[in-house]
Amino acid sequence: MTDSDMRQQDMACLFVIFGGTGDLTHRKLLPALYRLEKNGLLPEQFAIVTVGRRDKREAEYRQDAEQSVSRAINKNGSHPVDRQILDILLSRIYYTQIDFDADENCYQPLIEKLEILDKQYDTGGNRLYFLAVAPDYFGVLSNRLQKCGLLDNARGWQRLMIEKPFGSNLPTARELNSIITKSLPESHIFRIDHYLGKEMIQNILALRFGNSLFEPLWNHHYIDNIQITSYETLGVESRGGYYEHSGIRRDMLQNHLLQMLSLIAMEPPVDLDQESIRDEKVKVLRSLRAIDEQSSTRTIVRGQYGPGQVNGTAVKGYREEERVSPESETDTFIALKAHVDNFRWAGVPFYIRAGKRMDHQSTRIVIEFKKLPGIEFFSDFKNQNPNLLVVEIQPNEGLFFQINAKRPGNTFAMERINLNFSQSAQVQSNSPEAYERLILEAMRDNQSLFTRWDELECSWQFVDSIENILSARPVDFPNYAAGSTGPEAAKRLTKADGREWWEL
Repeated sequence: MTDSDMRQQDMACLFVIFGGTGDLTHRKLLPALYRLEKNGLLPEQFAIVTVGRRDKREAEYRQDAEQSVSRAINKNGSHPVDRQILDILLSRIYYTQIDFDADENCYQPLIEKLEILDKQYDTGGNRLYFLAVAPDYFGVLSNRLQKCGLLDNARGWQRLMIEKPFGSNLPTARELNSIITKSLPESHIFRIDHYLGKEMIQNILALRFGNSLFEPLWNHHYIDNIQITSYETLGVESRGGYYEHSGIRRDMLQNHLLQMLSLIAMEPPVDLDQESIRDEKVKVLRSLRAIDEQSSTRTIVRGQYGPGQVNGTAVKGYREEERVSPESETDTFIALKAHVDNFRWAGVPFYIRAGKRMDHQSTRIVIEFKKLPGIEFFSDFKNQNPNLLVVEIQPNEGLFFQINAKRPGNTFAMERINLNFSQSAQVQSNSPEAYERLILEAMRDNQSLFTRWDELECSWQFVDSIENILSARPVDFPNYAAGSTGPEAAKRLTKADGREWWEL
């Protein structure tokens, strides 16, 4: 048996999706599985079992799946679906109806179906469970699966993939973790932050540790500040009920933004195995300076969008959205200044901002390098911009390094030049989607792209400290119009330090 055959056999499993009729499954998971099938990355011993509360026949569900995959793959009309690949995928999809809240006896049809499919596909009892359900069901489902003997790892392996949000604060996260770890060991739990599956997020490690140009400069001696931005033009859409409980601090800061910060700021790991990388990320999160009441007025800006225009179309304010209180004080924007108190980053501010209903969509990291100390002595070099390294994560993937050079001509004049790499242009449609990669790595038992419990615990401690301070502070919402650049106070956050947000 070849190494490739052995890897395929190790990945053999039933992929069981709870929430099979939901939006996440049809918009992200099924298209991701199609791409994996198309690229020949799914083992032959593999089938998909979707579980939902709706009464559907298998043929009906496969019809729905076909439409979802076709719509996602060919959304702009440029990438038609490969009919042969789609038919292979659909033949592997099965559906079972279950009321998630019901007792273990109601799970018997699922147990029987899994046992039949185990034999049919020769999976050896391996199961990968994906909880694409509301957070209230995370603990319920892990408990039911454990009581039904579906998580005992007695025959084959069982793993659990859990969507965010993992808790709503530190106490609820600890409670949920306690419930789940009673059912499965930590090594079999895959907590998803889909940003970690994005190509350019993973490229940060290659950028930092694969280039002698950057790592020697990656410290407070050469870097002036780091800016992390995640802007969306979308509002809360139909998620008003969820957003009222989460706000942008829980929806973005606690997971995506702090994950990006930890990857940018971490020390070189001992090696690139999953635990070494996550150990270094935890050290960063533990080094985050606590924000107290006194400093919070200078380091945190909150916001909530009001009515406005996005791309020339009038849109509602947050308080007018469906299932949102007309007096809501929920944040849809946050900007803050953080510090990592260790030797590498002493004195370097990390400016972080995220917002909904902004004037553009962009997720990027900007590393601003310090100016040369002698630059002001040369008149022709005065007022030059600092060097910037920009990592673009979405909607485009790539990076560029901004340097200063002489402008062509007979006079000595300086201009900025971008040394540009566009991942999106170079690999086009071959760049894997986040869920595509996350599913594959969970099957491979690679946890480096998933969040370990102590990472979550540290990030919740930081966010809860902010939450406790801001919950007692009065707000004057809405304080920015939809389609704008956000609250004016966010601009003053950097100006107070003699810096500016980079709008590139």
